[in-house]
Amino acid sequence: MTNDKKNESNSKKKHNTSKSKHHKKMIKDFRLRFFISLVLTIPVIFLSPTIQEWLNYEITFLYKNYVLLGLASIIFIFGGWPFFKGLVKEIKKKAPGMMTLIALAITVAYVYSVAVVIGLSGTFFFWELVTLIDIMLLGHWLEMRSILGASQALEELVKLLPSEAHKIKENGETEDIPLEKIQKGDILLIKPGEKIPSDGVIIKGESAINEAMLTGESNPVNKIESDEIIGGSINGEGSLHVRVEKTGKDSYISQVITLVEEAQATKSKTQNLADKAALVLTIISISIGIVTLTVWLILGETIAYSIERMATVMVITCPHALGLAIPLVVAVSTSLSAKNGLLIRNRTAFENSRKITKVIFDKTGTLTEGVFSVNEIIVFNKQYSKEDLISYAASLEKNSEHPIATGILKKARELDLKLNTVDDFKALKGKGITGTINDRKMKVVSPGYLKENKITIPNYEMNEDIGTSVFVLINEDLVGVINLSDKIREESFEAISDLQKEGIECWMLTGDNEKIAKNVSDKLGLDGYFAEVLPHEKQETIKNLQRENQFIAMTGDGVNDAPALAQADVGIAIGSGTDVAAETADIILVNSNPKDVTSLIKFGKATYGKMVQNLIWATGYNVIAIPLAAGVLASLNFVISPAIGAILMSLSTIIVAINAKLLKVD
Repeated sequence: MTNDKKNESNSKKKHNTSKSKHHKKMIKDFRLRFFISLVLTIPVIFLSPTIQEWLNYEITFLYKNYVLLGLASIIFIFGGWPFFKGLVKEIKKKAPGMMTLIALAITVAYVYSVAVVIGLSGTFFFWELVTLIDIMLLGHWLEMRSILGASQALEELVKLLPSEAHKIKENGETEDIPLEKIQKGDILLIKPGEKIPSDGVIIKGESAINEAMLTGESNPVNKIESDEIIGGSINGEGSLHVRVEKTGKDSYISQVITLVEEAQATKSKTQNLADKAALVLTIISISIGIVTLTVWLILGETIAYSIERMATVMVITCPHALGLAIPLVVAVSTSLSAKNGLLIRNRTAFENSRKITKVIFDKTGTLTEGVFSVNEIIVFNKQYSKEDLISYAASLEKNSEHPIATGILKKARELDLKLNTVDDFKALKGKGITGTINDRKMKVVSPGYLKENKITIPNYEMNEDIGTSVFVLINEDLVGVINLSDKIREESFEAISDLQKEGIECWMLTGDNEKIAKNVSDKLGLDGYFAEVLPHEKQETIKNLQRENQFIAMTGDGVNDAPALAQADVGIAIGSGTDVAAETADIILVNSNPKDVTSLIKFGKATYGKMVQNLIWATGYNVIAIPLAAGVLASLNFVISPAIGAILMSLSTIIVAINAKLLKVD
């Protein structure tokens, strides 16, 4: 890692840590201000003439009004300070909102009451002022606790990692070292029941690993030698020796945390709509407040009554709930999805998943397990034997990480074949590989490559097992075909069935030949398939479907899927696939389970539903509340005081927060 990148990474971590600390500090600050203001409110209430009149008692002494003024002033300054700071920030940003409304409302009430105490004719309302401040402080305190609770999933992910690791030294002894000192290539001892400190590969031992907190998979996964394990998962009963593969920012947990942070920080179209609505509501609130004041004064009411009506309107229409309606759902949904193996990189695409009409699946590694074994070798040119074909293909494939390469190399080992030296190796993106062996140009290619280059395939009886075929070319002459079998994932059957029950069509897109594609499609009960499709044609296929007014999700795992993933309305990458696919996709399925596509769509619908519910609640209650606050039922002796207005506003905020927390992944 370069120094610039290190500094950027450290800066980001410090920013996130300081942000969390600042949030906790703010919660403590609101709590302290609330309790101190509440204690001082008690004598203000008991000394207020209105309360004494209601409860039929009298407390009077010299300078009582000035004592009331003094107590109310302390609450106004100390309790109201966060709102005045907020007003200044909002004015500087030229985005007046909730803090502006609260600060204006309490300032008008306070200034008028002070004027009454020092001689202006009228009635002060200190008790309404202080109870309003108390309720606003309480509402902010509870709201910030809800926000912190929603975002603490990130901290929980960080806590998954232990503080130390057992490093095995060259002499076989173990040494406990801090987590930050682990380096790639280190061998670590993982004892039974311990948290795994870093991503790595098991080189000795066997154990059941609990990955529930990372992938959502509830059952422990049995891991043996050569299997990969994720840092943060919990070891079962076995003792393991693990070679570290990824540390720091490259580790799975770090990537998850980064994705969650980015997703939470990214504003979707729904959030932008809420922000605009909040600004409009603020302008409406101030305008209606001024109109309310003016109308009541024209109707002959006292200035005290008119100011109280204006203050109530401004408080009750505070767009607080509206400002939180979307961010809280975003925080909860992003954290929940990360815990359940759905990593969201694009918030808007995730929310749009509810619109999906067609899901297009790549075949190999998505609908199938992607674990190949050679089951048939057919030679077209009798100069060469089956062993020659496997030897040449394996020699080329040893430079590739594709699942097909693994199958061919496995066959070469079974036949105990010697591999050749390959020069000028090159990957033909999405089409195969090429290289030079003994001065002869060798290629192992897909059916699509033959189709593109108009190379005729001789008639032959092909084994119709689910799998794939690769063709061997020597100096551009087709000399044979290697058929490899694959296996449909058990989860694919349920995934297709569930999606179709939701009214979503399921299609397959593959570079394999027609017979294999039809076989897979028939077994899974797909709505259709596209066979022998080249990488650039995959993207074009998605475009054509979109032209038919279809909302398309593409699910794939390979480099050749990347253009189609980028083109699709929602690109979904299989977690076990390539980094290119993951970087291009909008959403990553950690478990590589096709069933998670259904979960994703249902969760996307549920998330959007919560957003809509919150927006309706945050704005809808104003339709009733604003007229009541303005005093339209005053002739029936039904009016809302500023304190009651504050309670209603705070309740709407708390309801929005609770509603967001009720979101869950089915």
